[in-house]
Amino acid sequence: MAEEKILLVEDERNVARFIQLELEHEGYAVTAVEDGEQALSSFEEEEWSVILLDWMLPKLDGLEVCRRVRKKSAVPIILLTARDYIGDKIAGLDTGADDYITKPFEIEELLARIRAVARRYKGSAPEEEKETYRYEDLVVDLKSRQVTRGGNPIELTQREFDLLVFLLKHKEEVVSRDWMLSAVWGYDFLGETNIVDVYIRYLRNKVDKAYEPKLIHTVRGVGYVLRRTS
Repeated sequence: MAEEKILLVEDERNVARFIQLELEHEGYAVTAVEDGEQALSSFEEEEWSVILLDWMLPKLDGLEVCRRVRKKSAVPIILLTARDYIGDKIAGLDTGADDYITKPFEIEELLARIRAVARRYKGSAPEEEKETYRYEDLVVDLKSRQVTRGGNPIELTQREFDLLVFLLKHKEEVVSRDWMLSAVWGYDFLGETNIVDVYIRYLRNKVDKAYEPKLIHTVRGVGYVLRRTS
């Protein structure tokens, strides 16, 4: 099996050294850099299994690095952050991060998150990239990751896109929050369960708000359903 390579972006050298030693002990190949510009340079030079990305960095902060990486790659990104406010966590996920972990953390938790995001990344089926989903006037092209409704392009973040595809795969079927959380965020996701409601709200604002008929509906006490009428 090929060695898994992790790019660690952390400007606190003691923290970076500790994480690097622990991950290398677990068999990962780790390259550590200290600022956002080095992170982007290293990202371009290698193929990475996972990127561990500190939020507060010199030169370019973690969110900007995440944003630029996401324009070119779906490589798993875990944000390392001392910011514990839910709005900050959502901002990180909305920018394209796959997960986040709040400092200080136990190395066992970080390892679990690395395994989870790497497993989901490896498990993505390449055949799906050729598929197109259509429902009413909503069209989602998986290969180009383009979304249109009524012929109008709709820009979605990676997480919003994945959630919409899940709903389309289960159109006219009531899906629970737990099921969506497991399918889109992964069984090992350790964040708050209300993140599903937050992203459903984002989707409605982009996919439903300006259009008729409304497609995303709440089923009280259960979850959500994608269908033409409530």
